[in-house]
Amino acid sequence: QVQLVETGGGLVQAGGSLRLSCAASGRTSNVYVMGWFRQAPGKEREFVAAIGTKTMYRDYAESVKGRFTISLENAKNTVYLQMNSLIPDDTAVYYCAANRNPSRYYYSQDYQYWGQGTQVTVSS
Repeated sequence: QVQLVETGGGLVQAGGSLRLSCAASGRTSNVYVMGWFRQAPGKEREFVAAIGTKTMYRDYAESVKGRFTISLENAKNTVYLQMNSLIPDDTAVYYCAANRNPSRYYYSQDYQYWGQGTQVTVSS
């Protein structure tokens, strides 16, 4: 089992920045990809970013490319999502997820473990 705890959400004005953190514990050696997803009210959960825990390969949704950066600090088993130039459309609950499959990461069903989520609200 892997446990994930997100922190760092909050309320920010458009154009501002936030950094989300996700601390992983448990059997993290079997995790190959860490991802961030988000879900806005009335919408489906969507992919935001992912990073390979062994390769450090990164991928982003088109909507956040150039504004968000995912990073991983292996010594702390923590993944970060630095969010800059935030816009109101970024408002959502953000979820951290862990995946034991190294070849799939874009869909929520690819992930086996989820955090509880943290609210990000961007005001205009």
